[in-house]
Amino acid sequence: MSYVDETIEMLKEKYAAQPEFLQATTEVLDSLRPVIEQKEEEYKREALLERLVEPDRQIIFRVPWIDRNGQAHVNTGYRIQFNNAIGPYKGGLRLHPSVNISIIKFLGFEQIFKNSLTGLPIGGAKGGSDFDPKGKTDREIMSFCKNFMLELYKYIGADTDVPAGDIGTGAREIGYMFGAYKRIKNLHEGVLTGKGIAYGGSLARTEATGYGLLYLTEEMLKCNGIDIKGKTAAVSGSGNVAIYAIEKATQLGAKVLTCSDSNGWVYDPDGIDVAALKEIKEVNRQRLTEYKKYRPNSEYHEGRGVWTVKVDIALPCATQNELRIEDAKALVANGCIAVAEGANMPTTAEAVKYLQDNNILLAPAKAANAGGVATSALEMSQNSERLNWTFEEVDAKLRGIMINIFHNMSDAAEKYGMGKNYVAGANIAGFEKVLNAMMAQGVC
Repeated sequence: MSYVDETIEMLKEKYAAQPEFLQATTEVLDSLRPVIEQKEEEYKREALLERLVEPDRQIIFRVPWIDRNGQAHVNTGYRIQFNNAIGPYKGGLRLHPSVNISIIKFLGFEQIFKNSLTGLPIGGAKGGSDFDPKGKTDREIMSFCKNFMLELYKYIGADTDVPAGDIGTGAREIGYMFGAYKRIKNLHEGVLTGKGIAYGGSLARTEATGYGLLYLTEEMLKCNGIDIKGKTAAVSGSGNVAIYAIEKATQLGAKVLTCSDSNGWVYDPDGIDVAALKEIKEVNRQRLTEYKKYRPNSEYHEGRGVWTVKVDIALPCATQNELRIEDAKALVANGCIAVAEGANMPTTAEAVKYLQDNNILLAPAKAANAGGVATSALEMSQNSERLNWTFEEVDAKLRGIMINIFHNMSDAAEKYGMGKNYVAGANIAGFEKVLNAMMAQGVC
């Protein structure tokens, strides 16, 4: 049995109750075979893969908070510091009822390679809680965030671990957490990214993941002889990533026909109205059922269905494993040419294989949605230098990083004879930098 297979079997036996983590590690390890086989005995002797798939530390803690009626509640908080071989731990904090150890571990593991792909010196981590901010008052969210930070502060710092936002953790939540950290530590440092502009945040951070997704998608299409202008696209989700992916796609000349939330989805034959979507989701915090009031010619449908619409490009921007095998078949049948992942691991393993078998260009999340963490790292640089760059400066750096990521993953796929398998290319390109750092630093 090969070293890769031994490691996968070990993970299946040890973490059978962590399906998301197993899915992520198996996909990555499978694609790393040609790299590992070159020096298999040496890497096995150094337990390289075991050290790669086991986090440096896993921090789990309780988070008590008080609701508007004076009732106390307790949620579970997590911080998985996975690998800091190339720089301080970096990764978001997800606040959502679905959060558990498997999801945080899968996200932290993916973050290692995503951060490496940016070319910036940041390691991989992830955290969060099963707390649900939806329907909570500002006071309730403040209570939770301050108590969350009362434990988390012990493990983070500007040169140790720099968390950011994620699903459920926006500027409001980051502000409350930063305020608590500053009070506890008596330090005003760049310990969190996604901060408000007034206290150390970066311009273009809000737009970064969605914009970066389209910069990479545009480059992928261009390098395959396709112009994004005039193409149609389906987007899932209506959060931060989806909104700014739609905005940038529209600016680049594509027409986005769909978006969705947890209740249903919208089809707009005239193209999604970004201003209306922002007002509904960012200002009024309403459901997509309101969209038809702004665009009478649109359609609202309950449940799933985004991927049934005939489009050229699919951009899953909602959550993990949302694009399933039946969706992949529908996209292929409707003539889709490219899928670029805006969410983390939004395509099931079965759907990934089907898309690749049918020659669909597939940009994996660890490359395609790296714009957010890349701009977070740029925010860290600005904090360290006590500088503020203009929106245009940050956006230009972001575009350059995303174009570079595409070429790195494309070159890696070609180097190992994998053609246009950008999933494997991204894994290998991200891994090689981490591999070199881990081997140089010894078994630690």
